[in-house]
Amino acid sequence: MLPSPVVHITGEALMAANDAYVVLQIILKEKFLGTGSGNLTELEKAINAQAALGYRLHTITTASSGSKGLGGGDRIQATMVFERLG
Repeated sequence: MLPSPVVHITGEALMAANDAYVVLQIILKEKFLGTGSGNLTELEKAINAQAALGYRLHTITTASSGSKGLGGGDRIQATMVFERLG
């Protein structure tokens, strides 16, 4: 059995902050073997969490790096910019 994808989220929108924009970085790890990693589900959760706080996704960029060490899959860093609605 392969481990689930490693997800690390940096940044968080807070309603009290009244910031016009919030930037989140999410580090996703692809499985070493097989296809599909659940990363789309993790991205969807992060986007929906910010939407619940009154933000919409404005921009998303990704960068990837190759496997490092045994059992490691590719890592993808997604940087998302959210814009406050209203």
